[in-house]
Amino acid sequence: MSEFEGLVAVVTGGASGIGKAVATLLAGRGAQVAVLDLKPDDDGFRCDVSSDDEVREAIDAVVKRFGRLDILVNNAGIGAQGDVTANDDDEWHRVLDVNVLGMVRLARAALPHLKRSPSAAIVNTCSIAAWAGLPNRALYSASKGAVLSLTLAMATDHLADGIRVNCVCPGTADTPWVGRLLDAAEDPAAERAALAARQPMGRLVTADEVANAVGYLASPLSASTTGTALAVDGGMYGLRPRGPVRPR
Repeated sequence: MSEFEGLVAVVTGGASGIGKAVATLLAGRGAQVAVLDLKPDDDGFRCDVSSDDEVREAIDAVVKRFGRLDILVNNAGIGAQGDVTANDDDEWHRVLDVNVLGMVRLARAALPHLKRSPSAAIVNTCSIAAWAGLPNRALYSASKGAVLSLTLAMATDHLADGIRVNCVCPGTADTPWVGRLLDAAEDPAAERAALAARQPMGRLVTADEVANAVGYLASPLSASTTGTALAVDGGMYGLRPRGPVRPR
């Protein structure tokens, strides 16, 4: 498949986990991919999404290197644990600054370039936490709920610009970030089993599965798809099986 041939894509948080899987998929399908990350590899671009100056400098550097920008994948984000009392004001501001305003900064810097693209698309990484009441994820859920609403508002605002805006909502994915959370648990094996069991398919989502969903939403072949939240959650949002399912 080469539907991204000639297009330039930016992937934030693209050095590991879901972001790395997305960058690999887009490159494999013909895109020139610019990875933005706090710790990029030699070909990537250093970018702290909480800094408007760094965001603008990174987008300018991408356009200078590749000559254009067609796709923005807003994937960078951080987690938070606990109920509504667990985090102080500074932590609420920090998480919302990265997870929500980070996407705003990237979109704001990229929009002038996206408006010149015949195949412009923005894909935001949201979460099942935006629409399911997960335990001990109050701050994280609030940030992802904002991402969902932001996605829909942007999709409406930029219809006339020809820019499609969608989001992907993963369930619990088997990524290094989740791995670090599991390592910090009292019983990592039991915690992993519990996370797998709450998804009806009985296993964690893979980064590649999320990347394939992002690829669909970003693709020029999906030109009529905008304002969509695509769940990749093992059926967690809509399915209510009567008992545990053993994954094949």
